[in-house]
Amino acid sequence: MDVDPRHYDHIAINDGDVQNIVLSYLVHNCYKETAESFTASTGLKQQTDCLVGMEKRKRIYDFAVEGNALKAIELTEEVAHGLLEKNEGLHFDLLSLHFVELVCSRKCTEALEFAQVKLAPFGKLHKYVEKLEDSMALLAYEEPEKSPMFHLLSMDYRQRVAENLNREILAHANLPSYTAMERLIKQATVVRQSLSQELGKDGPSPFSLRDFLKS
Repeated sequence: MDVDPRHYDHIAINDGDVQNIVLSYLVHNCYKETAESFTASTGLKQQTDCLVGMEKRKRIYDFAVEGNALKAIELTEEVAHGLLEKNEGLHFDLLSLHFVELVCSRKCTEALEFAQVKLAPFGKLHKYVEKLEDSMALLAYEEPEKSPMFHLLSMDYRQRVAENLNREILAHANLPSYTAMERLIKQATVVRQSLSQELGKDGPSPFSLRDFLKS
C-alpha cells in the first residue's frame, strides 16, 4: 500500500539505498576510480561492463567539453552505433560545437566549408533554422566572443551538450539516463505538487526542497 506523503518524514532511510544513490551519481558522472573505491569499501557489487563503459563515456564527455566534437562523434558511433543518426538534434549540436571551435580559431574558410557540407542539410528542417542562423552569424564578427551569440562559445553550453550526449549514451545502453538523486528530486517535486493541491493555498506550507537545501 502506498505511504501517505505526509508521513514520509517518519520513514527510515536504508543505508543501502543511500549507497546506491551515491554509486549512481559516481557512475553517471564517470568517476571511475572513486566508484571502484566506494564499491570496495561498501561491499557493493558493480558490473564490469559498467566500469568499462564509464571510461569510454568519460572520454566522449571530455572531448565534447574541450571542443573536439568530431572525436566525440567518432567515439559515440563506436560505443552507440546509430545513436546520433536517430537523434538529429544532438548530432546538430555536436557539429555546431566543431563549427564554433573553427570560428574561434579564426579558421573562417574552413568553418564555412564545414557548415556548407555538414550543417546546411539541417536547414531544410524548420526547427534547426534559427540555431543554424545563430551559428553562421558568428562569422560576421572579428571577436565572436563579443557577439550576441557569445553563449555558443561558453563552457556552460559545451557542458550541456556533453551532458545530453552522456544521457543518450546511457539510455542507448539501457541504463538510467538520470542519477538516482535526480530521479528522487523529481519525485519529491511531484509529492510537493500533490500536497499543494491537497492542502490548498490557505493550508500550511508543504515541504520545499529549495528551503531544505538552504537549511
